[in-house]
Amino acid sequence: MNEEKKKNETWEWIKALLIAFGLAAIIRVFLFTPIVVDGISMMPTLEHGDKMIVNKIGYTLGKPDRFDIVVFHAPEKKDYIKRVIGLPGDEVEYRDDILYINNKPYEEPYLDKYKAEVQDGPLTEDFTLDEKIGSITVPEGSVFVMGDNRRKSKDSRHIGAVSIDEIIGNTKLVFWPIKDFGIVD
Repeated sequence: MNEEKKKNETWEWIKALLIAFGLAAIIRVFLFTPIVVDGISMMPTLEHGDKMIVNKIGYTLGKPDRFDIVVFHAPEKKDYIKRVIGLPGDEVEYRDDILYINNKPYEEPYLDKYKAEVQDGPLTEDFTLDEKIGSITVPEGSVFVMGDNRRKSKDSRHIGAVSIDEIIGNTKLVFWPIKDFGIVD
């Protein structure tokens, strides 16, 4: 009798572990996944080495919002973290360090710190969407993304518009290092 009790207890532990691993895999594949910021393209918002949680919920439906920080598969077979600036159908332009979307100026408070530090010209050079991607508007099914460190970011100005299908999810939560723990905008 004692032998059978041990077998049942072992089987129960094996089932519990299988269920736990299965749930962890489902959560990671379909809901949330960790990512490490690699590089300086999103400074000052994100620092190299920051560990974040990527929220995949909603991105399977292809619904990014303007100014979301998103993670996507870049052409170099690498994942990039950038900010959504232009949505499908938007006209995007920079003039005198001001973002214009559909001829309307937009404030970018997340850039204020860098703009105050820049002494030798604008943080973001003047450009039109047509000059950067060869289209007057962001193509349907795509977004125009930029890093917050505008002078040192490889983004849609270099790689073109990003297909919404390539977006893994958005990210707002830094969980490491502990001193930077919290939500970013």
